Amino acid sequence: MMRKILMVVDDEADLLLVTSIRLKVAGYDVIEAVDGLKALDLARQKAPDLIILDVYLPGMNGDEVARQLKKEEKTKRIPIILISADARTLKERSGMCGADGYLFKPFESTELLGMIEKYIPA
Repeated sequence: MMRKILMVVDDEADLLLVTSIRLKVAGYDVIEAVDGLKALDLARQKAPDLIILDVYLPGMNGDEVARQLKKEEKTKRIPIILISADARTLKERSGMCGADGYLFKPFESTELLGMIEKYIPA
């Protein structure tokens, strides 16, 4: 069974595209969302195995999305990796919203794949 990943990146279409392709090549089924509200909706509908959330999203920030998902019975056990280029606040924000891990942008695909394997082993 292919593992589903909900990848959410806001206005960085290039990062979304490149990362999505790399995840698909690695054998993941990738679900994309372009804003926080869509991410919430898709997470509830599709129940992905893992969620990658950018902090700064239109509509609702990624840490707000994570906080909401961690409150809900259906989604609270889904691992969430928070990503951001804002190194000053990422660790603190990820802890406050209940994210399971975080990565600073830009990141290498090997870093991301390693973190994914940590939360959803093959």
